[in-house]
Amino acid sequence: MELNIYAYKCKRCGELHYPYKTICKKCGENDHNEFDIVPLPKKGKLLTFTTLYTLPSDYEVVTLALGIVELENGIRITGQLDIKNPKIGMKVNGKVEVVRKDLYKKHLGMIFYKE
Repeated sequence: MELNIYAYKCKRCGELHYPYKTICKKCGENDHNEFDIVPLPKKGKLLTFTTLYTLPSDYEVVTLALGIVELENGIRITGQLDIKNPKIGMKVNGKVEVVRKDLYKKHLGMIFYKE
């Protein structure tokens, strides 16, 4: 089963929101029943990135690359990068995977790979 991250589409005007908003940023609708849940696309373009070198002790890696990706539908999302030499503007594919584990839980997030 493929895992997804979801956006919220306003039933009134069609505006996509990620992350969830209680009020549509375009038309001002504020009824939580006025949003459809839609999966985010997995392909996009890397807008910017950084590497973290000082991580909390519960991470199992020494460094962690993070990027902001503009998905095919225009939504921007932050995710981990599993790319040796990332370059701004490169095409990437995402996959929802475990990004961190703690004692009792696995945390899921988007990890992007070179297309």
